[in-house]
Amino acid sequence: MTDQLRLMAVHAHPDDESSKGAATMAKYVSEGVDVLVLTCTGGERGSILNPNLQGDPSIEENIHEVRRKEMDRAREILGVKQEWLGYVDSGLPEGDPLPPLPEGCFALADVDEAAGRLVRSIRSFRPHVITTYDENGGYPHPDHIMTHKISMVAFEAADDKEKYPEDEFGPVWQPLKLYYNQGFNRQRTTALHEALLARGLESPYGDWLKRWAEFGQVERTLTTHVPCADFFEIRDRALLAHATQIDPNGGWFRVPMDLQQEVWPTEEYELAQSRVDTSLPEDDLFAGIRDNA
Repeated sequence: MTDQLRLMAVHAHPDDESSKGAATMAKYVSEGVDVLVLTCTGGERGSILNPNLQGDPSIEENIHEVRRKEMDRAREILGVKQEWLGYVDSGLPEGDPLPPLPEGCFALADVDEAAGRLVRSIRSFRPHVITTYDENGGYPHPDHIMTHKISMVAFEAADDKEKYPEDEFGPVWQPLKLYYNQGFNRQRTTALHEALLARGLESPYGDWLKRWAEFGQVERTLTTHVPCADFFEIRDRALLAHATQIDPNGGWFRVPMDLQQEVWPTEEYELAQSRVDTSLPEDDLFAGIRDNA
C-alpha cells in the first residue's frame, strides 16, 4: 500500500536534505512513497564552500536565489516534493565569546509560532512518518537545534485543535512515527575508515574520529538501518547540485562507491516517537505502519 504512504523530512537549510537521508528518500520515492522535504530557512548565510565559486560577486550578491535554484535541482534529482517554511538562516556564530545571533533569524523565532507553520504543512501533507534532528541538531548549529525544537512541538500538537485551531491550520492529523537522522554515526565512520586503510587508501575520516574522542560525544541509539545502497549515486548527484556548498573534490566523494555499498549499505535513524507498535531494530521507517496504512 505504498501509494498511501507519506514521508516528511524536516531540514534546516537547502543541502541538508541531500547530505542526511537522501538515499533513503530516493529509495522510498522509487517504491511509490510520497516524500516531502520541508526546508526551514533559505540558507542565506551559508558560506560558499566550493573553492571554484568563491569570490564570484554574481553568486555572493544573489545567494538567496542561487540556493533556491540549487534546491530545485536537488529536488528534481531525488524525485521529492519540497516546501519552504519561510525563515532566514541564522548563520553559524563563531568566536569566543560567541557573537549574538542576527535579529529576525530562525533560531530567534518564537518556537510555538514556528511550530505552527510546520503544523500547517503537516496537516496539509498528512505524513505517516517525519524525520528531523536530535536535540543536539546532529551538530550544534542554531538552526538545526531550532529545527529539532519545532519538530517535536509540531509532532505532538498536529492533532491538537485547541493549540492550533483547524480554521487557521487545517484539519488535524497525527503522524505515527518521528525519527532523528543519525547518518553521521561513529559506527559507520569507523567502518569506512578501517576499510579504506585496509585497501591501502587514504581516509578522510581520521580527523573526524579524533574529534569524536576529544568531544566525548554520546553514542546515539541506532534503531533503524534502511538498506539504500542502490541510491547512493542519486544521493551524491543531489548533493553536488548544491554547488555553492559542496566541493566536488572534497572529502564527501573520496570513498569509492563500491566500498561504500559493500561496507555500509544503509542509512541510520533513531526512533524518537511512535504511535504504532514496532520491533527494534528496524529496516524500514514504515515498520508497523504498512499493514494499516
